[in-house]
Amino acid sequence: MDLVSFLPQLGGFFYVIASFVVALSVIVAVHEYGHYIVGRWSGIHAEVFSLGFGPVLFSRVDKRGTRWQIALLPFGGYVKFLGDSDAASGKDAAAMAEASADPAALRRTMHGAPLWARAATVAAGPVFNFVMSAVIFAGVFFASGTIRNPLTVADVMPLPGLEQDLQAGDQLLQVEGVSVPSLEDSAAWEGFRTSVPEQQPLRYTVLRDGQQAEVQGPYPWPPHVRGVAPRSAAADADLQPGDVIVAVNGAPIFAFDQLKRAVEGGEGAELQLEIWRDGDTFATALTPRRVDEPQADGGFATQWRMGIVGGLAFEPASEAVSLSDAIIAGGAQVWGVVDMSLSGLTHMITGAISTCNLSGPIGIAETSGAMASQGAESFIRFIAVLSTAVGLLNLFPIPALDGGHLMFYAYEAVTGKPPSDGVMRVLMTFGIAAILTLMLFALGNDLFC
Repeated sequence: MDLVSFLPQLGGFFYVIASFVVALSVIVAVHEYGHYIVGRWSGIHAEVFSLGFGPVLFSRVDKRGTRWQIALLPFGGYVKFLGDSDAASGKDAAAMAEASADPAALRRTMHGAPLWARAATVAAGPVFNFVMSAVIFAGVFFASGTIRNPLTVADVMPLPGLEQDLQAGDQLLQVEGVSVPSLEDSAAWEGFRTSVPEQQPLRYTVLRDGQQAEVQGPYPWPPHVRGVAPRSAAADADLQPGDVIVAVNGAPIFAFDQLKRAVEGGEGAELQLEIWRDGDTFATALTPRRVDEPQADGGFATQWRMGIVGGLAFEPASEAVSLSDAIIAGGAQVWGVVDMSLSGLTHMITGAISTCNLSGPIGIAETSGAMASQGAESFIRFIAVLSTAVGLLNLFPIPALDGGHLMFYAYEAVTGKPPSDGVMRVLMTFGIAAILTLMLFALGNDLFC
């Protein structure tokens, strides 16, 4: 391979790494700031706030005596409180012995503070991750609004091989004689989907400028690519948002369900696709993959998938939402990510779905780059999802994680005394070993799945 052909791949590699570092740095900064600020409010002194590990590139000490620093390896961070021996908040026996002579100094240490202060400081990291995710989801929802009800055309998307008469502002009343239901009635909407005949063109009854009119339009759900899933067959085939799949294995198609049936019925066989992009048509090959998809009942179903998201044949009009509705929706999305993550983990442990669903640093980095390439909104949403996952992971009751410390504090609350230093050292060693094992397993998934 010569240098000229290698440069685009090298640029793509750096783009992926940069996207990953940005996403991780934001999440880590928010997580560690949660620890720092709640610790400060609780009277615990922070000696070091570090973004990254290893050699320090930049640092400054603030008026409270906390050293803020940026280190060379941008794959994490930590807050070291007074009395900690390391980034995992192990006890510094010498520092604690020195502080024990002065009650005021002892109170400022992590291990000499009251139980409530320690618990609040530790819990604040994951809580700040969840709050950041909820704020991002709410902000995106507030900015983009919700689809206007009744369904109204905002913009007509170009589709190949069809003359259509839909216009921006048309309010849809019927499609081929089938009434368009309220978007809030999911059962009626599904009935509408199945009742519309799979043909085109179709006869649309619309309300236009206050007058009812009949116009010609496309099948409402075309094989139009609205989004591409990272690390999917479609991503490997370089499909892009805006593409329209016009033929599969030589057979013309115009409905997304036609494409879905071809993918699921092929059982993993390679598909020859004809793609329409910006007025030009080209051919490409794609091999679907088996994907474990979450279901409404909390379970998973394994299907053959390309990895694309479809949508309507036009851009639906949106309307503003209230701030309260946006906040509620943001919180609901955070809970949805948590629920899906726990369900997925449970199904992996029981063997119901493949452990290949667990991604490691390489998979997360590739996903970061893919989402960043799809635009700022996709990347910001990805940061929110990843922030929720990081917050949830840190709450697992594994020594060396925040959840492990909270488990020790719960033990102390019940028994009236913390575990002995010897027991803590053993448990922390096992915890670190478990974390490293999990990381290696996830990395193996990235390389071999």
